[in-house]
Amino acid sequence: MTEKELMLAGELYDSRDPELIARYQFVRNILSKINGYPLISMTEKTNLFSQLLGKMGENVWIETPFFCDYGEHVSIGEGTFINVNAMFLDNNIIKIGKNGLIGPNVQLLTASHPISSKERIEQKMLDGILKVSYKTYSKPIKIGNNAWIGGNTVVLPGITIGNNVTIGAGSVVTKDLPDNVLAFGNPCKISRHI
Repeated sequence: MTEKELMLAGELYDSRDPELIARYQFVRNILSKINGYPLISMTEKTNLFSQLLGKMGENVWIETPFFCDYGEHVSIGEGTFINVNAMFLDNNIIKIGKNGLIGPNVQLLTASHPISSKERIEQKMLDGILKVSYKTYSKPIKIGNNAWIGGNTVVLPGITIGNNVTIGAGSVVTKDLPDNVLAFGNPCKISRHI
């Protein structure tokens, strides 16, 4: 398997793989245009996001600055609004349903690392040069339709958030959330059903 295939399968992979670095650099180039100044037209911005993201439904509005690693693993349903400073570490699939509200500074983090530094950091000598790689793994994030995720919320790898869920600002989502709930806190817990 390639490092990209290992990444999407949730296995340990080398994030400094040349194929992954090439995509990362391509994405950084597009993001520099999207996030740059002077401001670009909505048509140009939409065109750049369509090159960047895996899928973007109709009437999606993404405020800038916006950040992601690979872009191609992000799918955003129609009518969704994403506020400023969104950070989508899409080392795996991030799927957002339709009519979502993603608050400012929300982080969707699919990537993680082994806790043990011996597993996380790999050092090898290649032709007399020390090569260091950092092992990473990733798990997908899925957010249902009509979800509202308050500002400064962090969603950890492997989380599924149901339909019609509201998450209070500043939450850290460490466990799946079912449909039709209000949840908040660190760690995020269900307050009540809606």
